[in-house]
Amino acid sequence: MVPDVSTGSDTRGLIAYLFGPGRRDEHTDPHIVAAWDLTGAPDPGRDPEVTYTQLANRLDHHVDLRTRELGGKKPPQHVWHCPVRTAPGDRYLTDAEWAEVARRVVAATGIAPEGDEKACRWIAVRHADDHIHILATSVRADGRRPRTNRDGWRAQKECRRIEAEFGLRRLKSGDLTAPRTPTGAERAKAERLGQDVTAREWLREQAYAVAASVRSIDEYFTVLGSLGIQVKPRISAKTGEVDGYSLTAPGDTIWYGGSKLAPDLSYNRLTERLPTQEVADRPQQVADPAGSWRRTESAVRTARTVLDAGDDAVAQGHLEAYGDILHNLARATPGPHQEQLQAAAQAFNRARRSAIRADHQAATELRRAAKELAYAPNLPGGLAIAVVFAALHVARAAAKWHAQRGHEQQAAAAEQAVRHLQDSYRQAAEPVLADLTRRAPRPATARQFEADVRAAVPDHADRILADPAWHALATTLARAETAGHRPRHLLAEVAAHRELDTAERPAEVLNWRITAQPNRRAQAARASSTCRTARTTLTPQPAPAAMGEQLADRRRRR
Repeated sequence: MVPDVSTGSDTRGLIAYLFGPGRRDEHTDPHIVAAWDLTGAPDPGRDPEVTYTQLANRLDHHVDLRTRELGGKKPPQHVWHCPVRTAPGDRYLTDAEWAEVARRVVAATGIAPEGDEKACRWIAVRHADDHIHILATSVRADGRRPRTNRDGWRAQKECRRIEAEFGLRRLKSGDLTAPRTPTGAERAKAERLGQDVTAREWLREQAYAVAASVRSIDEYFTVLGSLGIQVKPRISAKTGEVDGYSLTAPGDTIWYGGSKLAPDLSYNRLTERLPTQEVADRPQQVADPAGSWRRTESAVRTARTVLDAGDDAVAQGHLEAYGDILHNLARATPGPHQEQLQAAAQAFNRARRSAIRADHQAATELRRAAKELAYAPNLPGGLAIAVVFAALHVARAAAKWHAQRGHEQQAAAAEQAVRHLQDSYRQAAEPVLADLTRRAPRPATARQFEADVRAAVPDHADRILADPAWHALATTLARAETAGHRPRHLLAEVAAHRELDTAERPAEVLNWRITAQPNRRAQAARASSTCRTARTTLTPQPAPAAMGEQLADRRRRR
């Protein structure tokens, strides 16, 4: 059961909509099911002699008195509106049941507390099987405004109780960190224009993708502008400095403040995550182009450890930085699996924030790895898959972390990200593992590696050797040996990165951990060669722009 609180200033206009045919003739049999006083609330849906103006005047009676007290000035946003909708698949509720829902919601939100004779006037209108609209004029009989602070959260909390008592589908509880959902008008506009997502949703995705790759708030605004998005900074009257901003999609006229897109896209939250850095501090292309990928894989593995044992504020900081990792990983790994990576990044946007204030300083390494990944060269193959594999395990840890703290919406979003990452990983990894298996070393060499496994990880040796990925691991061990590693020591080292008890396929886990290890012979050659010490600045790849074009194309499709 979903309540959606909003405010306005036109009582009669809202009444006309509620009792009218709807925008697409979807309103059937509109009528009042509950009110502050059924004998005093004329019902245009049941009495053809009643006009919308008559009902509006009865509702606005105390508003009119208050207006006279204020010298002809109406209280601001005095119309309180809250649709309440059951979830798809829920049973049919009778008018009497909807009336009880309405009375409980207005009591819980402070509009009409139970037993309060001076409460606000309100009505509940039903014009469909699955929802009602509660309309109230938020001026009490004593002229005061009701105490409706956190009314949306209180309405949700009451709806969770109603779901349990009425035997309805139990929805996830929120914590006031969810982004605003598109309005009916926004959805209708997107449908009319043949777009898959609303302007609000498109801008939110763009803002997250851009924020994941840039290194300062100024660069954030610049890249957004390069995508055709208009940016309007807000200047503080006190300080004369920027303290907020609004965005509008290309060709649109509706502006959305950063905090209205998502709480962590507000100007203040972004400046916490995007301290100004000089261009010279940006990652540089060195002789080892895979270095940034290896550092990312290592930082992502560390994030999982933090989620398992870290302080809540530290863990929250890592979750936000991990969200940036997903956006940049989706850009940097082209291929059939890229769409699933993008879907995982978008799903995790809800899991990256909670009511816990993040310690961004503690997640500096992971955030640095995310920024570096935005400038890293495309590197298809085993190392990129190793990063996806590590990211999959962090998403699982994030879902568990949120669930342990009662963050139901975030846990569900993390689980959704896990499913997308699983699909992406399978699409990318299966051909690579199959190729490694085909290239397995000869039996004598494989037996030597088998002995190395038994010596290095004796507790897990039988499971590793029985794993279908063992032959692929044997090939990876042969390559590592060629690259200058000693297989036995390497196995012991990577096995110590994290316990293998919970790994369903330990050989596969070890395979990607070894894949992420550097080539020692190549490192030694670079260190001894003076001709490779020159460093050149890498031009940033247009990560946000590329993702923006893909999202724009998707938005245009019907």
